[in-house]
Amino acid sequence: MLNIFARASVSRVTDPIGAVLVRAGLTPNAMTVFGTVCAIACALVFFPNGMLLAGTFTVWGFAMLDLLDGAMARARGHGTPFGAVLDATCDRLADGALLAAIAWWCFLVEGNQRAAAAALVCLVLAQVISYVKARAEASGLTADGGLVERAERLIIALVGTGLEGLGVPYAVEFSLWLLAILSVITLFQRIAAVAKAAREVTT
Repeated sequence: MLNIFARASVSRVTDPIGAVLVRAGLTPNAMTVFGTVCAIACALVFFPNGMLLAGTFTVWGFAMLDLLDGAMARARGHGTPFGAVLDATCDRLADGALLAAIAWWCFLVEGNQRAAAAALVCLVLAQVISYVKARAEASGLTADGGLVERAERLIIALVGTGLEGLGVPYAVEFSLWLLAILSVITLFQRIAAVAKAAREVTT
């Protein structure tokens, strides 16, 4: 949803930065891999050790580099099919590491099995929601949109960890169950979009 409303505004900020990075000799693929590796490392180091604030801010910061690889591709005048696949793959890896790390914290640090279950539900749904879109596009159909795409997932999950790190009780559990509910709705929205696109193709 944020992709629809914020894309133009964000691009006005990131495109000049992307142009500078390209002139410096960096590539979009290198930025994608760097941001993903750092986000995964921070998630797996900080959250399982109960360092919620450190995990929140570092993962968010490195996840924001994902905005720059697209800006860099635009600065070069084109993207590549490999770059698109690499970006999508790295997004799934980073999302999986984040939610797995939060689930670890819920289980072993906080001892909250309800929150851990919610984290695992969110992890599975995040992968399935992305797969529906990828599989639909591979079939020549569309499955864009929905209440929670990647940006919304990151915001909801990290706001929860950040607030809990500041001492707000049950913030992680609340954010995870909220994300789980919204993810279920998003999954049905995407399946409905695919069904609609399929009907339009056959009529």
